[in-house]
Amino acid sequence: MHFDLTDLRLYLNILDTGNITAGAARSHLSLAAASSRIRAMEASLGIEFLERGRRGVSPTPAGKALAQHARVLLQQAERMQQDLAEYANGVKGQVRLLCNTTAITEYLPELLADFLRDHPNLDIDLQELPSARITHALRQGAADLGIVSDAVETDDLQTRPFRDDPLVLIMPRNHPLTHAGVVSFSNTLHHDYVGLNANSALAVYLEEQALHTGSRMQIRIRADGFDGVIRMVARGTGLAIVPLAAVERWRGEQTFKHFALQEPWATRKLLLCARDFSALPGYAKALLHALTLP
Repeated sequence: MHFDLTDLRLYLNILDTGNITAGAARSHLSLAAASSRIRAMEASLGIEFLERGRRGVSPTPAGKALAQHARVLLQQAERMQQDLAEYANGVKGQVRLLCNTTAITEYLPELLADFLRDHPNLDIDLQELPSARITHALRQGAADLGIVSDAVETDDLQTRPFRDDPLVLIMPRNHPLTHAGVVSFSNTLHHDYVGLNANSALAVYLEEQALHTGSRMQIRIRADGFDGVIRMVARGTGLAIVPLAAVERWRGEQTFKHFALQEPWATRKLLLCARDFSALPGYAKALLHALTLP
């Protein structure tokens, strides 16, 4: 058996994307080269790692075991590189940070910019995912740190507080609900909404909450980013649910109204999490320290 790190990265990229073509592209390999590598891996043990189907590929039981070992080996290789980078000019380490929508748009840009300025030998692989997928990735060793909503299960992960992150309902000043007093989320679902990109973590989260009530959000239009959503609401397009932090950036020029949501899921907090803070590589610990400063 002979698998190199390129083989293992390719295999994980194929699993993450669900097909060999996309996995090859993410690995910067041609489809022919990627297919040859996978066939050689399977032939070396006489075991199939992938089940091929019309809609893509999925791991066999042996493939799932390979994925677990591959993530551990690649994580150890990256940590070795990060530890040695301190002794080699020009060599960079990388921290993998997964975040939900609010963290990545409202709280992190300045924090991460300052951190990267002070750590020239470090890169950050920053990705936006729903909180549940972030915790799953951390458990699988696919990321170093995550920032998630406290609504998801984190009992088997280590956590630290990051920010309070309440969600609020915003609406045009002349909307019928402005005089309703206390507004429940379920009552708003009869009205039009402005939504975020359907793939954004918060959009997925809100749609899940709507489904719990037995209904769906009536999305008239989707916008990229909270600023776009707020501007459309201010012009009368519909309702929206955004973090209070996004609304506070509009203080002094608010042409819309906002209301606290009474549902427990809206009074959320953001948590920093990892499998084991003490086992993080040095650079990841440095980032953790920067993110937990008051």
